[in-house]
Amino acid sequence: MTPPESAAAENVLETRTAPVAATPDMVSRGFDPASGHMLLNMGPSHPSTHGVLRILLEMDGEKIVRCEPDVGYLHRGMEKVAEVYGYNKFIPYTDRFDYLAPISNNVAVATAAEKVCGIELPPRAKALRVIASELGRISAHLLGVGAFAMDIGAMSVFLYCFRERESIYNYMEALTGARFTVSWTRVGGLSRDVPPGWLDSVKRFVDGLPKRVERDIEELLTTNPIWVDRLSGVGVIPKDVAVGYGLTGPALRGSGVEWDLRKESPYLGYEQYDFDVPVGEHGDAYDRYLVRVEELKQSCRIILQAIAKLPDGPIDVQDHKLRLPQKRSVLTSMEELIHQFMVVSEGPELATGERYFGAENPKGELGFYVASDGTGKPRRMRVRGPSFTNLSCLPYVLKDAMLADVVAILASLDFVMGECDR
Repeated sequence: MTPPESAAAENVLETRTAPVAATPDMVSRGFDPASGHMLLNMGPSHPSTHGVLRILLEMDGEKIVRCEPDVGYLHRGMEKVAEVYGYNKFIPYTDRFDYLAPISNNVAVATAAEKVCGIELPPRAKALRVIASELGRISAHLLGVGAFAMDIGAMSVFLYCFRERESIYNYMEALTGARFTVSWTRVGGLSRDVPPGWLDSVKRFVDGLPKRVERDIEELLTTNPIWVDRLSGVGVIPKDVAVGYGLTGPALRGSGVEWDLRKESPYLGYEQYDFDVPVGEHGDAYDRYLVRVEELKQSCRIILQAIAKLPDGPIDVQDHKLRLPQKRSVLTSMEELIHQFMVVSEGPELATGERYFGAENPKGELGFYVASDGTGKPRRMRVRGPSFTNLSCLPYVLKDAMLADVVAILASLDFVMGECDR
């Protein structure tokens, strides 16, 4: 094969290296072609953006001059879905919010609906929701830390974390009938109680998890020189900036703000449990890693306490306008049959009112504003997704950062685009 003529080769090289003219879209975004900067798209199809996040980066060499996050690629209109389908039928959709901790989303939306009309759950239902929510937190943090490690190059930690998550998926399957999209809660209670032997197995798992976290995560990462150098001083979010952007969850606590809704605004009896709220000192990516690792251990403490004092009794309120009656009653009583038909077809009847409720989910505050008109469907529902709010700080935290640090900063924020876009 004969080589191309030198003149032709020079023309090809000149064509490939010629500066690209700025499009109207670039100009409208504030990009100046005369600056000599490069406009770089990261995502929406990129492994380290953990979904479909697109980030428009204006680069001066390897340094980021300006960042513009572009979200909405996964938008599904979840709030309007809730208004059309009603409270209980909306619960399976919440599995698709933070799909790394679906059971936590189930608990949050059901509790929000109950807060509207002051429904008080039986003690056993509250404790079981706490146990399930903390298992969801452990599962989400294991994936967050594991994916964080893999993004930086520590593949072994990722595998160790997924080994532990597999056990949690087995528990979810035994409890709910599904491993991933669990749809476990109902307004006024739970879909089912725990199966025989489930609590003992969960207790053994969480009792030994802190030691496995120390062995398989902390010993490999926390004092690893490469890990420390890669994250220390990277993606610093000062305390006042974190508060100003409305950050919540580990992203906020990593900046030194001790704010946890389980402590500040207790729900489901969290005030009965003894646990600590870990906070960072410098607000960098390393602190956010340390906070999540410590929260794994604190969730284990909560679960063990909840199991130790788990009361007997019903798992839902005894109000057939809210919950399905017993099957035996449905088969023998016309009134109970009518109640079941109404709850299934029309949904639980809530009192008229408006209420905002925020739950401390693994990513931060998952909030639901519910406006009820007394029917089985909310007149209005609005959702505050913690991932959406946490990502709002990207223009600040990525400015003046190096391109190689983008992956580490994104992983340290631990977002989920299903929750961001909804």
